[in-house]
Amino acid sequence: MQAGWMLFSSLMFATMGVCVKFASSHFSSTELVFYRGALGIVFMALYARISSTSLRTSYPAMHAWRSLIGVVSLSAWFYAIAHLPLATAMTLNYLSGVWIAAFLVGGALMLGKPGRKGPRQGPLVLTILASFAGVVMLLRPAIDQNQSFAGLVGLLSGLGAAFAYMQVMAISRLGEPEIRTVFYFAVGTAVAGALGMALTGISAWNWQQALWLPPIGILASLGQLGMTRAYSMSQRHGGTLMVANLQYSGIVFAALYSLAIFGDNITWSGWAGMALIITSGIAATVLRARTAPNAPAEDH
Repeated sequence: MQAGWMLFSSLMFATMGVCVKFASSHFSSTELVFYRGALGIVFMALYARISSTSLRTSYPAMHAWRSLIGVVSLSAWFYAIAHLPLATAMTLNYLSGVWIAAFLVGGALMLGKPGRKGPRQGPLVLTILASFAGVVMLLRPAIDQNQSFAGLVGLLSGLGAAFAYMQVMAISRLGEPEIRTVFYFAVGTAVAGALGMALTGISAWNWQQALWLPPIGILASLGQLGMTRAYSMSQRHGGTLMVANLQYSGIVFAALYSLAIFGDNITWSGWAGMALIITSGIAATVLRARTAPNAPAEDH
C-alpha cells in the first residue's frame, strides 16, 4: 500500500508541474510561488484541523530557515518548468538525492582522520559522477537552443531541494509533525512570493489563466501528504528503501506529460540522460541507506 501512496505522490507533483507550465505563460514565477503558498496554507490548515494537529511550534527559527531554502528551490524549479521541457525540469529537481550523496562524500573526506577506517566511498562517488554525466546528456538539447541559463537554474532547484531535505530531517528529529512542517513552508512561500510581487509587480488578472492556480497549491499539498503517508507506512528498512526509490516515478510521469500534452521532442540523449540519472539516484539512495537507514522522506 505504501508503494501506491508514493506513486500517487509522484503523480501529484508531476501534474502540479503541468499546471505550473500552463500558468507560467501568464503569471511570473514569483506570483506562482505566492499562490502556491497561499493555497497551501488554506489546505494544510483545514487538514490540521481535521486531524486535530496543533500548528503551534517551539522552533520558529528552524521553520523560517527551512522556508527560506525551500522558497529558493521552489522558485528555481518553477522558472525551469516555464523555460524547459517538463521532463527536463522535473529530472533536474530530482537530483536532490544525488546532491545529498555528494554532501555525504564531501563530509566524509573532510572529517576523515588518518589511520581510521571509514565506509568505502568509491561506489557513491561513481554514482555521483554517473548522475552528472546524465545531466550533461539531458541538457545538451537545452544548450543547443540557448536555454543553458534555465538549465543552470534547474540544477539550482535540485541543490536547494537537497538543503531543504536536510533541514526537514533536522526538524523531524525534534518531533515536529510533518503537517506542521508543510504548513510553515506554505506560510514562508506565501510571504516570500508577496515580497517578490511587491518588487516585480503583478500581472493583469486573467480568469481563464487563473484557473490553473488552485490546482498548484492543492496538488503540491496532496503530493507532500501522500509522500508522508508512504513513509509512515514503511516500518521496515526494506519498505522505506522501496518507497524512496519509487519517488523517481515522478520523472516518468513528467516525461509522459511532456510527450502527450506539450509535444516536447525528447532526443535520444535526453532519454539516456534521464535513465542514467534515475539509475544513479536509486543507487545513491541504496548506498545512503546503509549509513542512514532511518532518514525521513525528501521534501518538494
